[in-house]
Amino acid sequence: MTFRVCFVCTGNICRSPMAEHVFRARVEEAGLSGLVEVDSAGTDGWHEGDGADPRTVHVLDEGGYTSDHTARQFRRDWFSRLDLVIALDAGHQRTLRRMAALPEDADKIRLLRSYDPAAADGDLDVPDPYYGDTEGFEECLRMVEAASGGLLDAVRAAVEGRAA
Repeated sequence: MTFRVCFVCTGNICRSPMAEHVFRARVEEAGLSGLVEVDSAGTDGWHEGDGADPRTVHVLDEGGYTSDHTARQFRRDWFSRLDLVIALDAGHQRTLRRMAALPEDADKIRLLRSYDPAAADGDLDVPDPYYGDTEGFEECLRMVEAASGGLLDAVRAAVEGRAA
């Protein structure tokens, strides 16, 4: 049975596609491609159908990641098919919790940086780089990469727990 992870930010053109592509690369490197499905969406539908922000594409390409993307909006009924819903900041987390119809849906929601041991005692938001320059997108990528290892460990444990 496939373990499904969806990253969520506001418009699904900056942070969440970045997290999706970085985490998908980690999943592939770990040999879990057939067991883990990685996706992303936005809390709002402003950019539905658009590609990722060109600065996101640039930073991903520079980092050696794939960057093909089409933005879409998160739907309440997705909770039933997802195992983890990863919010990029506390605002997204609150929005997703309001969307969760069942307590078990709300239990699936986590902040990405909660998986970064260096960020555990600090601010867990990945700041929105949209209104800044490329440097903000580079910082976003560093935060996403820093949290991806811990998230991969958690997902690997969940996948192995299902197999047992």
